[in-house]
Amino acid sequence: MATQAIPKLEPLKPQAVPLRREDAWTKPQALAIPKEGYFKPEEGRYGSVFPVTPACYGFSVVAKVLPGREQAVRDYGKKIEEAVKAAPDVLAPLKLHYLRWVLFDVGSGLHFMYQGIFDTDFDKYIEDAIVLFNQTGIDTVFLNLEGWPADWRTNAQAVIKFFRQHQCPSFLEYGEYPYVSADEIKKALKLKKAFGEALDQMQ
Repeated sequence: MATQAIPKLEPLKPQAVPLRREDAWTKPQALAIPKEGYFKPEEGRYGSVFPVTPACYGFSVVAKVLPGREQAVRDYGKKIEEAVKAAPDVLAPLKLHYLRWVLFDVGSGLHFMYQGIFDTDFDKYIEDAIVLFNQTGIDTVFLNLEGWPADWRTNAQAVIKFFRQHQCPSFLEYGEYPYVSADEIKKALKLKKAFGEALDQMQ
């Protein structure tokens, strides 16, 4: 029986981020990212710029928890919950979509993973976070992690160095509604609500 040649598949090439994104949200997109965390080295204020992806900007920071600090880390989650309840816009300067915190131990001690998706670039997010914590007086969960600089409130360079040393770049990111900011989503939901109320009044 004759065998059929299997066509050789060409490797997928990363697509450039479109210059005009007004209609990007209409079609889900995925983006495979090289191991380095960027396609082309481009220097920002504090090192290589990480690319915006269909899931906007973001990072995954993994660091070891100091001995005996697990409960302090968990308590800090409650502290953030209470701060947002008291002032729902307390984290607004960070332009966040989502935060996800994870504690795990794979045999080498307890580790903390901080995952965030946001609308600003990596460097601005760190700068804004330092300003936010200084203005509110809230401490940071990172105080419970190995390598966190003691002078973090005044030493932005040391904080950024910590984040870059502990950043684990994604190799795939997906957006169901690509490149849409949190403000745009909230605006669309407000319009939807207003439109629904207008329709209710017409009935």
